[in-house]
Amino acid sequence: MQPIKPHGGILINREASKQEREQLIERAPNMSRIELNQREVSDIEMIAVGAFSPLTGFMNRADYESVRDNKHLASGLPWTIPVTLSVKSQEADKYKEGSQVALYQGKEHLLAILNLEEKFTYDKEKEAAAVYLTTDEAHPGVQALYAQDDLLLSGQITLINHPNNLTFKEHRLTPAETRLFFQEKQWKRTVAFQTRNPVHRAHEYIQKCALEIVDGLLLHPIVGETKSDDIPADVRMRCYEVLLDNYYPKNRTLLSVLPASMRYAGPREAIFHAIIRKNYGCTHFIVGRDHAGVGNYYGTYDAHYIFEEFDKEAIAITPLFFDHTFYCKRCGGMASSKTCPHTSADHVILSGTKVREMLQKGEIPPVEFTRPEVAQILIESMQR
Repeated sequence: MQPIKPHGGILINREASKQEREQLIERAPNMSRIELNQREVSDIEMIAVGAFSPLTGFMNRADYESVRDNKHLASGLPWTIPVTLSVKSQEADKYKEGSQVALYQGKEHLLAILNLEEKFTYDKEKEAAAVYLTTDEAHPGVQALYAQDDLLLSGQITLINHPNNLTFKEHRLTPAETRLFFQEKQWKRTVAFQTRNPVHRAHEYIQKCALEIVDGLLLHPIVGETKSDDIPADVRMRCYEVLLDNYYPKNRTLLSVLPASMRYAGPREAIFHAIIRKNYGCTHFIVGRDHAGVGNYYGTYDAHYIFEEFDKEAIAITPLFFDHTFYCKRCGGMASSKTCPHTSADHVILSGTKVREMLQKGEIPPVEFTRPEVAQILIESMQR
């Protein structure tokens, strides 16, 4: 079996060569400049290393509108989330089409150069309704969208320096590096698991179910921008490490971080996450209940149904759909609504609020819900 091809057929690399980098650094002080927010920094890193292949930069109007309205790039390739760079409309004259713009992380750190191709206005409310299926500002994705400026700049980017203060460097593998790892391990079928939370027993169960039919598991947590009440990435990483060390086969698992930012776009983000993992070399992708959801904005299995809208060959990564999973006392083990005939009275199901209350009191939740080693890390974090 040949390795799965990147989305669009070519793994993009937008990192400057040594000579190009030196020339651009010399010219950068004479360019217009933009100081980026955290999501834009993440997006540039994702574009540069090929995780957003086939994107080579921020979207132009044709791609933006096609993605917003049709869930495809203008070329017809599936893509569901706009990737854009915004600036204030009153500063439009500063940015000339055909010029180069220096992109900074903070005031000092030169991150990348944008070859500005086009600038255009856009309708934030229309994007919110299409991408997030709501215009409610309480939705974190809509809130971030409305906080953007009113003019979008498009064009190819060239990475000059990686972001400042990179975290989890030993786990920060690029798509080229994960692909090489899978090749060296001779993993012909690799399944990816997306997460922004600590892994509990239900997650563990569906990952191990998937491991029964593939060669390896890529545990691929997002460590970019998330909601303020999500568990911090450094705490989550300690949870993943202790879990993999104690309960997973070491020769069939890889922990690597995804430096993307969460959009909380539910069904659309499920497709987006699948395409990203395809670029990292995975052949299968786990889609659980309410994937990338938040609040009550999406149906429990909307992230499953959206895959039916796309041509399988165009997506080209196999989704593995899992229903709500839990420990059943009468079954005597982990089960799901697909496999368990018993009532909810027999199921060990705890709300997020209940779990947080227990952890804050120093109480370890039932072993049927979470591994005690993971609970202990979370307790120590909350008490600090």
